[in-house]
Order: sequence, then structure tokens, then C-alpha cells
Amino acid sequence: MLTIFHGRPADCSSREPREIRVYDLLDSLSIEYDRLDHEPAMTMEICAEIDAAFERLPLHSFKEAADDNRSGHPIICKNLFLTNKQQTKFYLLMMPGDKKFLTRLLSQQINSARLSFAGEELMLRYLDLRPGSVSVLGLMNDHENAVQLLIDEDVLQSEMVGCHPCMNTSSLRLKIKDLTEKILPAIHHEPIIVHLDEE
Repeated sequence: MLTIFHGRPADCSSREPREIRVYDLLDSLSIEYDRLDHEPAMTMEICAEIDAAFERLPLHSFKEAADDNRSGHPIICKNLFLTNKQQTKFYLLMMPGDKKFLTRLLSQQINSARLSFAGEELMLRYLDLRPGSVSVLGLMNDHENAVQLLIDEDVLQSEMVGCHPCMNTSSLRLKIKDLTEKILPAIHHEPIIVHLDEE
């Protein structure tokens, strides 16, 4: 069974610098989070196991948990790094993991036709992330604000969100409110809220 820890690892000596920077950011903002270490999350089976582990653990570890009977289940998001055809505009889309991504619906809302997935080189350049580890927390590395964050409105209906700390060998559970009201302002990224209905 996977073990959930509260906060950063006691020993970060074996962790990548990009992961340690996430913990430093969260600690500097006094943000509470639970952490789960696991094998690289490259399959839906592993993601389901991570999801189930968070579901089992109530939010007792959070000081401001309003209801101790509440589920600790965070919304697990797809985090898609997108670009236009000319590779002059870049977007990070957060959407529920069980929702289908329809390019046309998003393109209409952000006025950017021919969206496609940005490649590994661009991912490293703008977010310092590798494929499989894309996370909203990677925006902390986008110092020139080249990447526009897009959040599907359904993500904001959950109280908790799950994301990687820029490495897909760990997952974090933190409050949506902390993401939108503390983290994003601190890293100077204001999201555009989009509506991605499934057809």
C-alpha cells in the first residue's frame, strides 16, 4: 500500500532540483500539502492507484479542514502543454482527467486555431519539465510569462487538486484555493477559465 506523507521529504538529497524548488515554494507560502511517492506515473493503472490512496486518507492533516468526515479525494487533472501552429503562443491546460480533450472547443474560446501538443524541447525550455511530469507547478519556472494557464471550470468545483511536484515519481494533494489564491499570484500567472463541455 502506498504511504502518504504530510509536507516535503525529510531528506531531499536524492531529489531533482526542479522538485526541491516546488517544496521550497510551497513552504515559503505556508501551504499545506500531502505527498505520495511512487513509481513513475506513466500509466492509467498507476494513476488510479495514486487516486485511490488519496481517497482513503481523510483531510485530518490539514489544519483548516472544515469537515473531518469529508473525503480526501482530489480532482486528478490532465495537464496539457499546447502551442499554436507557429509555436508563438503556449498554453498549459488543466482539465479533469476523465474529460475528453476536444481541440476545437478550446480553440474557439482562446482565439487560437490549430492547437497541438508542444514537444519535449519546448517543455524543457519554458517549464523545465519532461513528458509525463507536466504540472501546473511547472509555471514557477516560466519567469517570462510565455505560457498562459487555462483551467477548465470543472476543476474549480473541487476542494482539492492533485498534481506532480514537477516529477512524476511523486504526487501532491493541496487545496484548490491555495493554488488559485496563493501559488498562482506568487508565480505571476493569472489563469483563463474555459468551459470544455463534452459532445
